[in-house]
Order: sequence, then C-alpha cells, then structure tokens
Amino acid sequence: MFAGLQSNAWAYPALEALHVMGIALLLGNLVALEMRVFGRAAAIPMQPFARLSLTIAITGFAVAACTGLLMFASHPGELLANRFFVVKMGLLAAAGANALLFHLRGSLQRLDSLARVQMLLSTGIWLAVVFCGRWIAY
Repeated sequence: MFAGLQSNAWAYPALEALHVMGIALLLGNLVALEMRVFGRAAAIPMQPFARLSLTIAITGFAVAACTGLLMFASHPGELLANRFFVVKMGLLAAAGANALLFHLRGSLQRLDSLARVQMLLSTGIWLAVVFCGRWIAY
C-alpha cells in the first residue's frame, strides 16, 4: 500500500488534499463554536450547536488523522528528522490535552473566562499545527 503511495503520481497528492479537507472541517467548526462561545449568533442554542459543530470537527480530525498516518507511513524517517513535524506532533498532543480539560470541566455549560481562554488557546494551537504542516512540505 505504501509503495502505491510512492509510485502513483496521484495517490500522495490526493491523500494530502483529503488531509487538508479534514483540517478544514476541524478548524472551521472549532472557530464557529468559538464565535458562538464569544456571543456571536446568540439566537442559536449553545448545546445543539456545540453537538453539531463538535461532531463535524471530530469527523474532520478523524479524516486528518487517518490521512496523516498514511502519509507518515510512506516517509517515516524523513518526517521524524523534520523539526516541524516533531513540533506539529507536540502541538497535536497539546490540542488534545486542552480539549480533554475543556470537556472534563464542563466548559460548554459554564462559558466562563477560562472556557473562553481555552477556546482561544485551542484555535491558536490548531493554527500553529497548520503552519507546521505547511513547513513540513518545504
């Protein structure tokens, strides 16, 4: 399978495109949720909106994770030697820890200042992940 990724001229670019689409679903829905947390679209009830937004974000993460693992498997040595890849993996761990803490403390029900800080932190981390991902290619 990994040899197919390396030998087919279309396979790896298609995988990259799917990876970007997954990231777009993830980041786009997190930003939409963040806007709602900060008071935009206040007429939309928070819980149903959050359920929809997070479901789509998790789907995007799953797509990005699966495609990322396939891309990694086709060039593991090269990627492990790339400092931007290593930083990206650390940022992914930080994003996961932030999300876990956000949900464990019930931040969507509280919507307090800490919840807002965590939302901003989440968006910042994910943007840094995207920048690191782009630098991996160069």
